This record gives sequence, C-alpha cells and structure tokens, in this order.
Amino acid sequence: MADATGKTADKVAEVLVIGAGAAGAALSWRLASRGIGVTCLEQGDWTPPETGPGDDPEWERRRLSDWHPNPNRRQAVSDYPVDDSLSPFRPLMWNGVGGSTVLWSAHLPRMHPSDFRVRTLDGVADDWPLSYDELAPYYALNERMMGVAGLAGNPAYPAEAMPRLPPAPLLAEEGGIAATLDRLGWSWWPGDIGIATGPHAPGRGVCRDCGPCEIGCHARAKASVDVTYWPGALAAGARLITGARVAEIPTDSRGRAIGAVWTDRRGRRHLTRAQAVVVAANGVGTPRLLLLSASGRFPNGLANRSGLVGRRLMLHPLGRVIGRFDAPVGGHRGITAGAIVSHHFYETDIARGFVRGIKLQVMRSNGPALTALGGGGPRLPWGGGHHAAFLQRFDRTLSVSICSDDLPEPENRVDLSNDLRDGDGLPAPRMIYRVGENTRRALDWGVKQAETLLREAGTVETQTVPLVRDAGFHLMGTARLGRDPDSSVCDAYGRTHDVPNLFIADGALFVTAGAVNPTNTIQALALRLADRIADTARELSP
Repeated sequence: MADATGKTADKVAEVLVIGAGAAGAALSWRLASRGIGVTCLEQGDWTPPETGPGDDPEWERRRLSDWHPNPNRRQAVSDYPVDDSLSPFRPLMWNGVGGSTVLWSAHLPRMHPSDFRVRTLDGVADDWPLSYDELAPYYALNERMMGVAGLAGNPAYPAEAMPRLPPAPLLAEEGGIAATLDRLGWSWWPGDIGIATGPHAPGRGVCRDCGPCEIGCHARAKASVDVTYWPGALAAGARLITGARVAEIPTDSRGRAIGAVWTDRRGRRHLTRAQAVVVAANGVGTPRLLLLSASGRFPNGLANRSGLVGRRLMLHPLGRVIGRFDAPVGGHRGITAGAIVSHHFYETDIARGFVRGIKLQVMRSNGPALTALGGGGPRLPWGGGHHAAFLQRFDRTLSVSICSDDLPEPENRVDLSNDLRDGDGLPAPRMIYRVGENTRRALDWGVKQAETLLREAGTVETQTVPLVRDAGFHLMGTARLGRDPDSSVCDAYGRTHDVPNLFIADGALFVTAGAVNPTNTIQALALRLADRIADTARELSP
C-alpha cells in the first residue's frame, strides 16, 4: 500500500528506533520488556560472531579491508561515507546489527561522578542535567546485561556493589607494569571489559583469551549487543528491519514526528509511521539525519531551534607510547586493551597546566602483518633493514595509550558535506574538528607520564605517537542534554525540546566527554530513556 507521497506505508509502531547498535539495542530491549511495541530500522545486516575473520589466516588483511573500522576504507553496501577532510581524526564505526560493538575492544568503564559536574567543579563546559547517582542503577543494569569482567571495589568510583566476572588474565610484562605503577605510587585497576571470562548468560561462551577481539568473537564471549541485548528484545516482541537506510524523519502540521522514510535493499521507499521516534545512529549519524530532515517548519534541521544540532562534537584524542622489551611478551594474543587502566590522573590538578584529566591504559600489540606496516606506531623501514626491524618489534612491544577528556567547543561539529554523498545520493556527514588547547596540553603531559612508566617497567626503547589518527571512535556531544531549550537539544532524558515525540539515545547526548570509553554511559542513558518513555507512554498518543 502506498500513501500520497508514493512511499510504501508500513504498519504504525508505538516506538520507532533508528539504529540497532549499543543504544538502540538496549532501549529496544527495555521498551519491549515493558510491553511497548518497538520497531527498529537498521541500515546494515546481521554479522554472526562466528563469521568474523578471527580464525582466518588472512585476518590482518581483512582487518585492513572488509573489516576495517573506517567506513571510508571499508566501503560496504551498508556504510555511508564521512567527509573527514577538516578533521585530524578518521571516523571509526560499524553499520549493522550490533553497531560498533561488533568491532570494538569491549571496554565498559563508567564515567566518574565529577564528569557530570564539570562547570561546578572546574568552571568550564556545563554540568549535566542529571547526576552520577541518578544513572548508577542503569549502569548496574547494563553491566548485568553485557557481562563485565573486572574487579569490584575500584576506588576511582563511589563504594557500591559492582559485581564483576573474573578479570582478564595479565601477561607477565603487564604484571611488571602493574608493579611499576605501585612503585611510582600511581593507582591502577583491572579494566572493566565486556568479555565473559566465566559463565554469564545463555547464548554466551567463555573467553578463550585468543584474540583479536575487535574482529568478532567466535566463542560469543565478547559483549556485542547482537549477542547480549537483541535476542531478548526480539523474544519480547521487538521488530527489527535490516537493510533499511533512513533518509528523513517527516513531521505533521503540528510539528510532531510521524515516523521515518527509508529505502530498502531494492531501492524501494517506505514510510514507517510511529507514535514516537528514537534516533540512535551515533554522534555523527544522528545529527546528520536531523539535518537531512529540514523542512519549512524546521529550516535549519529537525529539533535545531538552539542551533546546536551537530555542534560541540567531542572525541577522545589519543596519544600513545610504545615500549619495546628485549624478549617476546605475547602481546599479540588475547584482549587488545583494558587489562590494566590507571585513573590516577583523572581528576583536575591545575598544577599540571590543564583542567580535567587523562586515563592511562595498557595496550597489547599486533599480529605480524600489522606489525610490518607499523602497528599503530612509526612505520618500519622498507628494504634491507625491514626484517631486522621487524624482529626487534614483533611480539616485543606493549604500549600505554593516553585518553584525554575533551572539552566541548561549538566550532567542533558535524554538518552536511558539500561534496560527498552516500549510495542513495544523500549528503554525507562532515566532521569539522580541531584538538583544543586544553586537550593538547593534557595529551602532552600524559605522554611524559607514559614514557616514564614504560622506562621504569624495563623497556629498552620507547616510541611516541603524539596524536593517533585512527581515533574517531567515540563520537559525542552533537545533540546535547540540558534543561534550557536555547542551549541544548534534548531534555534531561533525551526528549528533544522542539519535537515532543522525538527522542535521541546515543553519544550525541553527552554534555561533557570524560576521559573514559563512553559505551557504558550511552547504554545506561538509553535504558533510563526507555523507562521514561514507558512511564509516559500516554503522552505519546496522537
């Protein structure tokens, strides 16, 4: 059946979710479990974990092609390009059921209580319109659903029950780094990692410590949401449509969202109507869709009366110090990141010359092919010296990454590209970003601490990467929360100020970035929003 616009009209959903990644999966599960009718549109497909290239002899070649984290390199049918010509960072994301949790190292820390009160504590950025304590029950719920390995009692957080699966085992040299941290008086803790190191839930396997975790987990031990949330969501009645590329969120004469216009794999256009629409398309995809949905009523983009849709883009700029040991360390096996993290320098100390702080994280190394190509550090020489340099580096390095808090700046933003378009002819998103002065000072200071740590831990050589280019994986802040409609896009839950039945549920909501991976916070916010929608469902009726 076609409506007056010529688009095929689907049945009306109570709630239409756009995006089946970390946020969309958690929100869909929670809503469906509470009896709310949910339809989710996902432009990609299912990628069963056992189909990943982890046991393929050419897995490293595939890591640089069809499993590359950059959609501009991967160029899958389900991807859209991202114009990164005005950003030092390359965008990293995965389009498909599970979103970027299909292609991640599964680090699931919480933000600190101070991250929600940056204006109050440090006089910069803004406070969130909610507190850590308000989000804590949803952190706990998400951690139960995802299954988090680690160790309870991390002093970086308020004392509370945070059950954990056994922490990931340490390599011998990682133990040496931990001992060095103790000797330096720098606090550290096993990382919170979404990997089932012990029995967790039906459908999940137990980690075999084989790695590389990013390119699928054949044991189903990694907490990608296609494994953790979607089975329960579908069992509770949620409907998931794959191969659905959303082009627009149309509105009615009252300015309410009526659903989404999308294109299927055959190029047919559909209009799926809904009482409420939730956008969960990540911190780049969400502002892009809102800007693509401009209309006479919303000439600057949907829900953009504040002018902040796409603005205040925050990333997590990374520095890295690579330490070479004089013997093999086994660093190309097992989990990639997060076995050891230090939040010792996380909180503000103005004597360092910047506000907010950094996270130090021990990282393992690469397989032989990626090592030969540089492995995230300086490239190995080609020609006569290549093999000698390779033997010095392969299986002999560990690194420390420096993850900096990133203050929101209006000129760091996502808008629509003038030159680049996706496979349907729609403008691609454009990232416009520069590293702020505070962030650069934090990274430079953190690099010095990482160099000290690795030297004290017995490395024979260190190499420094002041700014890691392939670091556009934490996309935050482009449709921020707030109480004032003039200075925010959404209210304290994620409901847009301008469109009463339009919600956002991804990293775009972030007010500040913190210095930890955002996925746990993204999912906790999505679960909290789902409860809010369920509790106020009567308000959504047309």
